[in-house]
Amino acid sequence: MKVVAVGTGEALKMGERGDADVLLVHAPDSEKEFMERGFGKERKKVMHNDFVLLGPADDPAQIRGLPVVKAFKKIAEKKANFVSRGDNSGTHNKEIKIWALAATMPSGDWYIQTGQGMGASLKMASEKRAYILSDRGTYFAMKDNLDLEVLVEGENLLFNPYHVITVNPEKNPKVNYEGAKAFMNFITGEKAQRIIKDFGKDEYGEPLFTPDALDS
Repeated sequence: MKVVAVGTGEALKMGERGDADVLLVHAPDSEKEFMERGFGKERKKVMHNDFVLLGPADDPAQIRGLPVVKAFKKIAEKKANFVSRGDNSGTHNKEIKIWALAATMPSGDWYIQTGQGMGASLKMASEKRAYILSDRGTYFAMKDNLDLEVLVEGENLLFNPYHVITVNPEKNPKVNYEGAKAFMNFITGEKAQRIIKDFGKDEYGEPLFTPDALDS
């Protein structure tokens, strides 16, 4: 098995091109469009965690504990530094959705788009004393090396589900559908779901994800 780690947007493009056999993604609206266009054969729940809004401890925009949409509005009003992945990933898509709900189109020197992954973007946010939307798991894995704190969390809007999608071989004959189906069966099966349930617990004191495939 060859793993290629990219944002959800690029992963879905790879699926469209037949450059990937199976996808693990977390942008539900984009995933549904991918399925509706016939590029995906099956889509199943795998796990979830949540997004958190991070920022420096002194919280220059004073957003700690606010609802996330109000927090985004206040960051824009104050023109406080905000780092965005800007890469059409699941995290970036969620961020864009929240800006839209805040009726705000971020622009200017304060809005910094990295075009990079979560790890590199978190490091930049820490260096620039900026706010950033992150999945909780990546933040937990890196927080000891970051000067960032969780300032907003716990809303339904910040729910972050992951799905596995097998790429439709009818769209591209080079797709290894048998291999894709085997991976889907594994990651949604009891053994992998147990691994997900405990992943991160020993190192971070709590698991980074909650398994969803066996919840029914």
